Amino acid sequence: MASGNESAVREFILLGLTQQPELQLPLFFLFLGIYVVSMVGNLGLIILIGLNPHLHTPMYYFLFNLSFTDLCYSSVITPQMLVSFVKQNLISYAECMTQLFFFAFFVIDECCILTAMAYDRYVAICKPLLYRVTMSHHICLVLMVSGYVVGFVGALSHTVCMLRLSFCDGSVINHYMCDIPPLLKLSCTSTTVNELVVFVVVGVSIIVPSLTIFVSYTLILSSILRIHSAKGRSKAFSTCSSHVIAVSLFFGSSSFIYFKASPAGSVDQDKISTVFYTIMVPMMNPFIYSLRNKDVQFALSRTLKKRVFT
Repeated sequence: MASGNESAVREFILLGLTQQPELQLPLFFLFLGIYVVSMVGNLGLIILIGLNPHLHTPMYYFLFNLSFTDLCYSSVITPQMLVSFVKQNLISYAECMTQLFFFAFFVIDECCILTAMAYDRYVAICKPLLYRVTMSHHICLVLMVSGYVVGFVGALSHTVCMLRLSFCDGSVINHYMCDIPPLLKLSCTSTTVNELVVFVVVGVSIIVPSLTIFVSYTLILSSILRIHSAKGRSKAFSTCSSHVIAVSLFFGSSSFIYFKASPAGSVDQDKISTVFYTIMVPMMNPFIYSLRNKDVQFALSRTLKKRVFT
C-alpha cells in the first residue's frame, strides 16, 4: 500500500442503494430473497449438471462454469449490500480493494463464458459434422482457462491502478459496493491511468465479446434460414434463445455503466443499472437456461425420482 493511502483513508462508508429509511427494511428482505433464490438456482444447476452424465457436453460444461461464476460474484456483492440496509456499512480499505478485484474478475470471466457459449452454438448449428472435433474436451478446457486468465489479468490491472491512488477527498462511497467509477470520484490524485485502463480492459472485455457474439449469431441466423424444415428451424432457434436473452441482459446493463454518453449522469440511475447485472442477472440465469430446456427438465425429474425412491 502506498504511503499516501496509509496516511489518508483507512476505511470507507458505503451509502448503499438508497438513503430513504422507509425503504430500507423492505429492500433488505427483497434482496435477501433474491440472493437466496440466486444461490439455490445456481448451486442446483451446478449439482444437476455434475450428477447427470448426459449433461456432460460442451454446452453444459460452459453453463456449469457460468453458474459457478454467477454464484461467486453474487456472493462478492450482495452480502455487503444487505448490511447497508440495516446499519452504517463500513468497509476497510483492504476489504474494498479485495471486493473490487473479485468483482472485476468474475464479471470479466462471465463475458468470456458467454462468448464461449456463443461460439459453441455457432459450431453446433453451422458446422454440426465437425462439432465433436471442434468442441473437444481439450478445446473447452482451453476456452475456460483462457477466460479465467483474462479475468485475472483485467481484475489485477484495475486493482493495482486503484492501489496507487490516494483517497483524501472523503471516505463516503455513494454506492453499495466498491466499484471503479465511485472510487475514482473520491481520488485526490490523477486518475488518468485508471481511466485508460478502464477504457482498455472494459473495451476488450465488452466490445470484443460483443462483436464475437454478434458475428456468431449472424452466421447462425444465416444457417437457420437455410434450413427447409420448420421443425428444424424451430429446434435451432430454441437452442439459441436462452443464450441470446442472457447475453442481452448482461451486456446491455453492464455496457450502460461504462459506455454511457454522459459521465455526469444520475448516480441513482447507475446504481440501478449495476443492481441489474450484479444481482438480478445471476438470479435469472438458472431460470433462463432451465425453464425451456428439456434436457435440464429431464435431468431434474430423473434426479428427484432417484432421491425419492432411494
